[in-house]
Amino acid sequence: MRILDPHIHMTSRTTDDYERMAAAGVRAVVEPAFWLGQPRTNPGSFADYFDSLVGWEPFRAAQFGIRHHATIALNPKEANDPRCRPVLDLVPRYLDKDSVVAVGEIGYDSMTPEEDDAFTRQLALAVEHELPALVHTPHRDKAHGVKRTLDVVRESGIDPGRVVVDHLNEVTVAAVHESGCWMGFSIYPDTKMSPPRMVEILREHGLDRVLVNSAADWGKSDPLLTVRTGEAMLAAGFSEDDVDRVLWRNPVEFYGQSGRLDLSDVAGTGPLFEGSSILRGGS
Repeated sequence: MRILDPHIHMTSRTTDDYERMAAAGVRAVVEPAFWLGQPRTNPGSFADYFDSLVGWEPFRAAQFGIRHHATIALNPKEANDPRCRPVLDLVPRYLDKDSVVAVGEIGYDSMTPEEDDAFTRQLALAVEHELPALVHTPHRDKAHGVKRTLDVVRESGIDPGRVVVDHLNEVTVAAVHESGCWMGFSIYPDTKMSPPRMVEILREHGLDRVLVNSAADWGKSDPLLTVRTGEAMLAAGFSEDDVDRVLWRNPVEFYGQSGRLDLSDVAGTGPLFEGSSILRGGS
């Protein structure tokens, strides 16, 4: 089993987690910029954080043979803090970094006017920088939040095939499926989605445009729940090729649209992508 975890907050994890992930088949990760759990009070703290996402974390991951990429943005929660708003002027500098493969996490937390503005502006940055967008959906009133999210995506003019709407569930998946956006699912021990629930969604909606992630932030989480989801798929009768498609080829396809996904020296990438234009360094 080979895995590209398309949304995992390794800043919250230990080196032991990297070691366990590598042993379980995780070959690459994408780490989105997010809220760290404590309010940041100035743009400089974001600059230090962004620097760690494009510098320190790739180095840390590489010690275990894992390729690390990042997405950069002002997250929805902190978009409401006037002290953090100047970060929107800082973000473009980081969107030019080689290891940055999308704009994110953007979207909604409480669906405020400030979040509307930050979301719209950062979708425009995704278009300007020719990058995909990773969209966070709110934990409260999720159905309404997803509807508003899809409205803003349509209004922005971005190609829906370059947008993943994340943290979906059984209630919200159909609308995103119909929109043409990619569908993201976070698998957690007690909240969000579980491996058995994910299997049922795959049975109902198919494997196209589906990204499965562990998110694995500072709350109760598990960076191996992508692996557990693959195992649940196999137990439910999905093939090894189906698992590879969901856990490897789908995220490669989505983030490959950035032109920056570099898996050239990752073990186990296999012949499917040799010579592919979406893998930098491919033969």
